[in-house]
Amino acid sequence: MPQATPTSIVPLLEKMAQLGASDLHLKTGIPPVYRVAGELRRANLAAFRSKDRLVERLMEPIIPERRRHEYEEKGGLDFAYHLPGGDRFRINVMRACDQMHVAIRRVQGEIPDFETLHLPPIYRKLAEESIEGLIIVCGVTGCGKSTTQAAMIDHINTTQAVNIISIEDPIEYALEPKMGIVSQREIGLDVFRFADALRAAVRQDPDVIFVGEMRDQETMLAAVQAAETGHLVFCTLHTADTMQALGRILEFFPPDQHGFIRSALSNSLRAICAQRLVPAIDPKISRAPATEVLLGESIVKEKIREGCDEDLPEIIVGNTQSGMRNFNMSLAELVEQDIIYTDVAMENSPNREQLIGQLRGIKASAQTLVHRVKRGGG
Repeated sequence: MPQATPTSIVPLLEKMAQLGASDLHLKTGIPPVYRVAGELRRANLAAFRSKDRLVERLMEPIIPERRRHEYEEKGGLDFAYHLPGGDRFRINVMRACDQMHVAIRRVQGEIPDFETLHLPPIYRKLAEESIEGLIIVCGVTGCGKSTTQAAMIDHINTTQAVNIISIEDPIEYALEPKMGIVSQREIGLDVFRFADALRAAVRQDPDVIFVGEMRDQETMLAAVQAAETGHLVFCTLHTADTMQALGRILEFFPPDQHGFIRSALSNSLRAICAQRLVPAIDPKISRAPATEVLLGESIVKEKIREGCDEDLPEIIVGNTQSGMRNFNMSLAELVEQDIIYTDVAMENSPNREQLIGQLRGIKASAQTLVHRVKRGGG
């Protein structure tokens, strides 16, 4: 027998931590639905009936007062909310068939480090050695882009005396001043538009600028120009891999401006880091990131400037010593480290034949090492 749905949103949010849920969905006609380890699970609660308007009543106390008109006028709204215990939530409310539907993403209060996230060493190196330039983290919805960037920026905040300015919609992780100092601005509360906030940021003596997501030409151009003028700029893009990220950047601009944008990127690009989450063996980890990294080295910048993007995948394969990697390299590494199963790697591989070859190479190398040890050759 389903239990009655709580009259406050707080118990539903607290349940997310108990379940280890990443998301919570509230929709008319069904009970609350949690996403746990990538799968949707319905709560043993009563369904939301349209006549009760219970979703609206649950959300009303936490929707920012000065932003309610946005929902009424536009039919949707993004904002953040946090519990006293520290957990933060990114919330999207939308109107659907004249009912309020809600998608809630849980963001833990504590920012995880690189080791906890199982990110390769190049991420730490980028955070420690980058002084200026553009670092893009890309991936599909729910792949952990924001968490990865928070880890990189918090590492900078912990180890360097810098001024950090973030522009987010909404703010997800709260950055506390450590060695660095921090200003976090939220779209809709502190400033209306990304591009306006970004243009203002370069006059606020920043060392590091974090732009939540690139959504339009104006914001993209402002970010590239900020990176060109000596700032370290972090941003996210909603693309599946590094090649798509380059294509998406160009899509923001008309064809007659592509030469200019390629030139600007060749001057400013520090790295494009793509990731996707795959099921892990250890249930405590739940999901691990497979990563693809394109570094803005001289050969990469030359290819971008000349429009030879089709050469970049081969350059990644030939420059692994610098930290570059493709998804198959990452998946093979996760299998070797016993973090994911081989069949999971195959399901998530962009090129299964290539991955099989890499896994065989790892197995052959391991067998060679065993034989050397048996012979006493070290």
